[in-house]
Amino acid sequence: MFTDMVGSTAAAQANEALALQLRDEQAGLVRPLFVAHQGREIKSMGDGFLVEFDSALRAVQCAIDIQHQLRERNSRPGVAPIQLRVGVHLGDVEERESDIFGDAVNIASRIEPLAVPGGVCISGEVFSQVRNKISNRLEKLPPTVLKGVQTPMDIYRVALPWEVPDVPSTRSGPRRLAVLPFANISPDPKDEYFADGLTEEIITVLSQLRELRVIARTSVARYKSTAKSVAEIGAELGVDVVLEGSVRKAGDELRITAQLIDVDTQEHAWANTYDRKLERVFAVQAEIAKQVTEALKVELGATETARLTHRTFPRPESYLEYLQGRTSMHSMAEADLRAAKDHFERAITLDDHNAAAYAGLADVLRLLGGIYHHLPRPEWEATSRKSAARAIELDPDLAEAHSSLAWVLWDDYEFAASEEELKRALSLNPSLAWARGLYGSLLADEARPEEALREFDLTEQLDPLSTLFLSEKFNLLVGLRRLDEARATLEKLGWVENFGLLYHNGWATLSITTGDKERFRTELDRLNQLLPGRPDGATAYAIHAAWTGDPERAKELLRPIEALPAADRPYTSIAVAYGMMGDLDACFRSLDLAVEAKRFSPRQWRIDPFWANLRSDPRFQVLLKKANLDRQAST
Repeated sequence: MFTDMVGSTAAAQANEALALQLRDEQAGLVRPLFVAHQGREIKSMGDGFLVEFDSALRAVQCAIDIQHQLRERNSRPGVAPIQLRVGVHLGDVEERESDIFGDAVNIASRIEPLAVPGGVCISGEVFSQVRNKISNRLEKLPPTVLKGVQTPMDIYRVALPWEVPDVPSTRSGPRRLAVLPFANISPDPKDEYFADGLTEEIITVLSQLRELRVIARTSVARYKSTAKSVAEIGAELGVDVVLEGSVRKAGDELRITAQLIDVDTQEHAWANTYDRKLERVFAVQAEIAKQVTEALKVELGATETARLTHRTFPRPESYLEYLQGRTSMHSMAEADLRAAKDHFERAITLDDHNAAAYAGLADVLRLLGGIYHHLPRPEWEATSRKSAARAIELDPDLAEAHSSLAWVLWDDYEFAASEEELKRALSLNPSLAWARGLYGSLLADEARPEEALREFDLTEQLDPLSTLFLSEKFNLLVGLRRLDEARATLEKLGWVENFGLLYHNGWATLSITTGDKERFRTELDRLNQLLPGRPDGATAYAIHAAWTGDPERAKELLRPIEALPAADRPYTSIAVAYGMMGDLDACFRSLDLAVEAKRFSPRQWRIDPFWANLRSDPRFQVLLKKANLDRQAST
């Protein structure tokens, strides 16, 4: 059995002392379980272990007990989560001194990364020994080729009680493709952007083809310079083909290699080398894309063929700034969003016909304004609207421009027009995860939860590592009281986000739903540490006071918040606090102000059973009408 602690390298970079503490804690937790199941610890690799058992059944039972113990430990208030992956294989080993060697050891080490965080995977040999001896369901994964093993192996995941069953994958729909970051093998490391730019362009072009579903750059970026095998990456991203390659620049000469690999067999479906001049660095992607479609037997329509062959490109230096802006947007941290804004503005300065940069600027301004109150609302709203309109003017067929305009219209309560723009964006680029996620959020606001969940599921398929839309999906699942699915989504969010702001905010939300006042207070303290001095943070303590039966304290906390300038007032949080106190008059007053300020978030009020009393009040329908939502009014 191999165990490995998830995210330990990133955690050490973020907070080495905490990472060492968690590593020692997990060692203290798992070692007694090895002994209890008669396992022999062979060695520790710092954040993981190699353990030998004389029984496959004991090994699997030990693995399950480890995950149960960690699950219980992680549910305690105020603890930083610990997650392990566990892999188990059965076979002969050779013992030398205090270590063991052989194919069985190597195979077990390759199985462990196939497990999800908090999960267990076993080989077919182990499956045959335990299949009728444990109560857990054993789910077969697609045949997997492990590094160093010539033939595909049968691998099974152990279904744990708290997990949401996976929906079986099918090949009947569009092929699923991941374009891995192209490697820069140029003598000058500064030429990295050529590789990044080429990767982004190939993703952009291939994602517009209807018979392909292409993973978003957000999710593939973390595989840059990875040591993971194609099989591991394919399993994590849920794709059946991977495109990888390299770029070498020497003066004004480029050599680009590309190869298409089948995940199941790890065979090369196609490969080619391109020698081109520097000025054709952005055009070569059309050739690669066309040959990829031929290798995959993807049929192109006339419109798609035209898109591959007739495209305009911004100046390379402008494109690089745009690319860096999109990369910075992925984390949602305030400093990164501000950096993204600067990159988009520089891209526009370098080429004022760069439509994609205008779309990026429109999006980042709304994120900075909505989350971090960057600039006065009228200022960022006007600039965002102007940027989205300019993007469409420059390139009416740019899907990102239509999704940017949809967001502007949505914030103006023009829901029907916003939905049309999102449909237009997705018709131009069916794999545009950003537009798909926005559409899910829009549908949630319109109280169409099942449609919204379908869009969030599609978003997760296209961009499995997106923190924003995992958070949106989680909140909707909580509102629908599908709490097992919500917890599973929150656990994935924590792993992807490295247990940051959205994760702790999610736990605060879940704590209210489950009635865990102690955990709610713990999460408020953590959020206040992450975002000190925020008005909505102070309002959250008023919510806690109202919930714990101290309305006078809640009102005392709310007074300075309600005295803030209108632009800084967290209307929704104030309304929640009054709703918790049972003061519906004050709750509706705050919601009315939220609608007038265009900061009304309707989904929680329309869907969550907690607010059924609010929905039964005639004032709620009046409120929806003001927000142009009365046609989809919830009952």
